Amino acid sequence: MKIRTVLPGLLVLLVAVPVVAWAQAPAPAVRDGKADARTDYQIGPEDVLDIAVWNNTSLSRTTPVRPDGKISLPLLNDVQAAGLTPMQLREVITKKLTEYMPNPEVSVIVREVNHFKVSVLGEVKKPGRYDLKGQTTVLDAIALAGGLNDFAARSRITILRNNGSSTSRIPVNYNKIFSAGSEQENLVLQPGDIVLVP
Repeated sequence: MKIRTVLPGLLVLLVAVPVVAWAQAPAPAVRDGKADARTDYQIGPEDVLDIAVWNNTSLSRTTPVRPDGKISLPLLNDVQAAGLTPMQLREVITKKLTEYMPNPEVSVIVREVNHFKVSVLGEVKKPGRYDLKGQTTVLDAIALAGGLNDFAARSRITILRNNGSSTSRIPVNYNKIFSAGSEQENLVLQPGDIVLVP
């Protein structure tokens, strides 16, 4: 009899706790289970964003980034999104909304990544340029390119990354990716990266 009395209370508690936690916790910058790894992801044209304003359904919406890099929002009209991280865009929208409401709570989630292209060149089976739809690591990109050739220099892979005025060369050791504690070798790629396998 006691068990029957306690069970309904537990069920209410199990339902209530996640709801309270959701209300208090900020939304992750990217919805894919690896948001932390992509906090520096830059939004681009044709990406699709979920903009949520707490307790304001009229301002919350799913919106695409236009080819000019902007999104359209009620009250704010056009807001530049391309080139910003989700966190930076959240701060911009929050600041603009303070002109219309006190203490707005805003979250920005990248629902779809549609502008993400990387190149994989050199000693891979299918070198070329690839359109990507989500978070992609070096290992993912090499797999898309069919894997490494037999004579690939696995310890001397390089990521070429355009930083605007300069190009960074980021070394990657393919062999270390599979070593315990070396997960950082499997870097998350950015749009426009070139994975060069000598």
